[in-house]
Amino acid sequence: MTAATATSAVPQIRVVRKFFRTPKGYLFIVFGLLAALAVPVAGTNAVLPGLVGATVGASLLDVVIQRRFRGIWVFPSGAILTGVIVGFIISPLEPLRVPVATAMLAIASKHVLRWRMNNVLNPAAAGLVLSSLIFSSAQSWWGALPNLGLPGALILLAGGVFIADRINKLPLALVFLGAYFLLFTEASFQLPPAQVAEVFRAPDMQAALFFAFFMIDDPPTCPVRYRDQIIFAVIVAVVSYAAFVLWGVVYFLPIGLLAANGWEACRKWLSMRNRLARAAR
Repeated sequence: MTAATATSAVPQIRVVRKFFRTPKGYLFIVFGLLAALAVPVAGTNAVLPGLVGATVGASLLDVVIQRRFRGIWVFPSGAILTGVIVGFIISPLEPLRVPVATAMLAIASKHVLRWRMNNVLNPAAAGLVLSSLIFSSAQSWWGALPNLGLPGALILLAGGVFIADRINKLPLALVFLGAYFLLFTEASFQLPPAQVAEVFRAPDMQAALFFAFFMIDDPPTCPVRYRDQIIFAVIVAVVSYAAFVLWGVVYFLPIGLLAANGWEACRKWLSMRNRLARAAR
């Protein structure tokens, strides 16, 4: 390597190092760890095609849309993370087209439903709900390490707390988990216990942890202030609980998140309208 080549490589190395010190960079690392643990246990041949397919499909669509409508080339870091989340959740028993289509639906929702340059809905949640409605797709949440039992749950919890703390969304995740399990605990006294028992077992237990720490705290689609985080978390928990108990839909967690996303979008719009009204006085 010549001196000129080495010198030109230094800024690129710095950019990479800087990226891996951001919340997205930390999430890449945590997801890499989860994949390294979950893939061999769940079966490489069973889960890897869907995981790779979802990630590639989401990334390619994001790059094409950004190039077509914004005229720029981008590194699709957000799309990669969305694809990984979808790949972690969709059942490996589904044909390959399902996780790929789900990830692409997620990215499409990100670009179609926007307000003030930000997406309104959590892309992965939107894709999962649409996939269930269109393809009747199953969700196994294999990437949440349900096959590793308690050690897997502890690893998931440690990685989730680390991420949520870095993006200042730990109250959001913890309030959701508290409200969610409190509602289902209360339901176990009012309903036949067998109807809600699965929520406290694998994979639903691990799914709730993964959902709390890696989905509902998506910075563009959730609140910043602690008071708003608490309201947001309670909405997710209540709607998810209602969707499970009343309808028994497989997408009860993502639909709860989409409901809270809608509330947050309305709150932001009303807040902006009030600010404009006060400024006009």
